[in-house]
Amino acid sequence: MDSCQIPEVKPGSEVRLTQLCPCAGCAAKIKAADLERLLALVSYPLDERALAGQSSGDDAVVVQLRPDLALVQTVDFFPPVVDDPLHFGRVAAANALSDVYAMGGVPFTAMNITCFPLKSLGVEVLAQILRGGLEKVLEAGAVMAGGHTVQDPEPKFGLAVTGLIDPKRLVRKDGAKAGDLLVLTKPLGTGVLNTAHKFQDLKAEELEELLGSMETLNKEASQIMVQLGVEGATDITGYGLLGHALEMAQRSGTRFTFQASALPWLSGAREAYRKGYISGGSKANLDFVHPQVEVAPGVSEEDIGLMADAQTSGGLLIAIDPQKAEQLLELLPKLYSAPALIGRVEAHAEGETHLKVEP
Repeated sequence: MDSCQIPEVKPGSEVRLTQLCPCAGCAAKIKAADLERLLALVSYPLDERALAGQSSGDDAVVVQLRPDLALVQTVDFFPPVVDDPLHFGRVAAANALSDVYAMGGVPFTAMNITCFPLKSLGVEVLAQILRGGLEKVLEAGAVMAGGHTVQDPEPKFGLAVTGLIDPKRLVRKDGAKAGDLLVLTKPLGTGVLNTAHKFQDLKAEELEELLGSMETLNKEASQIMVQLGVEGATDITGYGLLGHALEMAQRSGTRFTFQASALPWLSGAREAYRKGYISGGSKANLDFVHPQVEVAPGVSEEDIGLMADAQTSGGLLIAIDPQKAEQLLELLPKLYSAPALIGRVEAHAEGETHLKVEP
């Protein structure tokens, strides 16, 4: 079953947000292969004022304002991943803020982006979505600066976020170095669990854990990695762990090796995968990264499939000096449920894949 399907609505049942859209959350992103072709056709010019985001492939652009200050700009919105409008607003906002956090920035302002069927769902439902987003913006310490709304039969919500950063402490996708260790700050599995929820096949306690993870800001993890001098990181969202790791490895000219047994999973994620709750976006992720992944004996098809699972509001993948990794792992558990050391960064030799997965 695919999150890009609309489940059958039972007669007399209450309308659910996830039933109004064919795709859910970050699984609605344009496929990585299509995005590559699109960007090649547009050919955006590089600007010397941009310190990152144009050539580095980061999700936010960083523009120099003065020697000690730069602007971080990003935008992110998507269809509902959950039925409750308040939770949807929180998740979408946390996900949008994450691009700034992944680069070591501090959110400064945020603006709502809203597409909504106001006539059919009513202003009260939209107000709950906006209220949920506002909660996360205020938690981030940013200023909510209005936004824009349009009528749309499919509800969508997100934020345009502006952040600030010291250019000398900028964290980029191309900052990983051979010898670094790889740390993941949040458990994986949001994609299959969101799809299971869409088809009403998720236990209450699993949904609670899922929401708790997606609604948790990457704020503190970002602050800690900046304090420790991290230079390479990204957030794990729609292209899955393998997709975003591939971006980092290719951009930094390295090879990432993961230990499948070390990966942290949300409760119910493996069961949801076995039941077939796999989105079209996740399948496209696997197809895209497959040529660049060496799979060692003992790694299951399920492991690889889940590593390509399209995440929504996932954690940070951090490449860190081994001498500082222990300190990072000591600090993160106070804030996140399952941070883990999941692999290592190696030198990349010609002819090798950029990713490897070991048992």
